[in-house]
Amino acid sequence: MTSSFEIRAVTTSAEMEMFLDVPGLVYGNDANWVSPLRSDIAKQFSPNNPFFGYGKLQQFIALDSANKSQAVGRIVAAVNRRLIEREGKNIGLFGFFECISDFAIAQSLLNSACHWLREQGMTVARGPIDLSTHNNCLFLVDGFDSPPMVMMPYNPSYYPEFMEEDGWQKAKDAYAYNVALDKPLPDKFEKGYRIACESGITFRPIRTKGDGFTQDCISLYHLFNKAFSNNWSATPRTEKEFLEEAKSLQTLVDPDVFPIAEDKGKMIGFFMGLPDYNIPLKHVNGKLNWLGIIKFLWYRRQIDRGRVIAICSLPEYRRKMVPLGLIYLGMEGGRKKGKPYKRGELSWVWEDNMPSRKLIEASGGTICKTYRVYEKGL
Repeated sequence: MTSSFEIRAVTTSAEMEMFLDVPGLVYGNDANWVSPLRSDIAKQFSPNNPFFGYGKLQQFIALDSANKSQAVGRIVAAVNRRLIEREGKNIGLFGFFECISDFAIAQSLLNSACHWLREQGMTVARGPIDLSTHNNCLFLVDGFDSPPMVMMPYNPSYYPEFMEEDGWQKAKDAYAYNVALDKPLPDKFEKGYRIACESGITFRPIRTKGDGFTQDCISLYHLFNKAFSNNWSATPRTEKEFLEEAKSLQTLVDPDVFPIAEDKGKMIGFFMGLPDYNIPLKHVNGKLNWLGIIKFLWYRRQIDRGRVIAICSLPEYRRKMVPLGLIYLGMEGGRKKGKPYKRGELSWVWEDNMPSRKLIEASGGTICKTYRVYEKGL
C-alpha cells in the first residue's frame, strides 16, 4: 500500500519513460506475464499515429510521494470520434491501465481519466480499450493460470475487483477457446471442405513474400471491413493502418495455418492462425535490441502452440460450407507432419456472437479464459 501519492498528466519525456516502466513494476514477479515490446507501446503516442487524425488522448501516471522517480500506476483517457459517429453517443475510452495492488491509486487513476473525458463532453466511459479494439483491449476475469497467447491481454486478478469496487458495470464479455490438436475434427468439417470445393470455391495458403503478400493484405483489409463492420465497439481502419500492422507480422506468418478461400479469384474468406510468438517474446523483456533479437530467434524454436485470431467468410458463402472448409484446412495445417503445434487457442469471441461460438464448439473448442469490457456513466 502507498500511503501518499499524486496523479500527474504526462507532459515530459521523463514522465513518458515512467509511464512505460509501470508494467515492469506491476508484473515483476508474475511468471505468466509477457512484456509487450516497449517500442510498440511508445509508438501509440507518437504524433505519427493515425489515431490523432480522428481522436485525442491524455496519459496519466500515479507517483509515490516518497519516490517521485517511480510511477506506480498509469492510465490513458481517449476520445475516438469514429466510435462516437458509429454508435451515436459520446463514448470515451480508457486504456493502457496498469497499477500496483492499491485500490486508492487505481480509483484515482480511473477518476482522473473520467474527469478528463467528462471535460471533453463524453457521457459514458468504456474500457479497457487502448484507443480502439484493433489494439489491446479487455481485462482478463477468469483463466489466470496460464500465459496469454500472442497479442492477447493479461492482467492481475485484482483489476476486475477494483473495477467492481469503483462502480463499473460489465458491458460485454469475450471468450478464448482452447482447441486440442490431438483429436481429429468431426467428419462434417472435411465434408464441408469437399462441398465448398465442389461448388467452385478454391483454397490456398496466404502468400508471404513480395507483391503477393501486399495484394493478399489489401484483399484481407476489404474483407475485414465488410465482414466485421458491425462488430460491437469496433471502428474502421484505413488501408494504410491495416497494411502497416500486417507488414509488422509478415515474417511471423505460417501459411499452413492461414488458408484463404476464393471464388473465381476473389477472396471471400480466411482462417487467420499465428504461431504463439509470446513464447520467445517472454525472454526479450520488451526490447528487440541485438540481444533481444538473438534471444527471440533462439526461443522461437520452442513454439508449440498457436492462436487463431479470426475465421471469416462472407455471409453468402456460408451455405457453401466455406467456414467449415477453412476450419478443416487451418486445423489440418497445424497437424501436418513436422509442425510443432500441440494445441491452439481461438481468441477472442464476443459472448453474444452465437454463430461463431457454435461453430467453434462444434469443432471441439472449450472456453478456457473469460475477458470483460466495462462501462460507467459520466
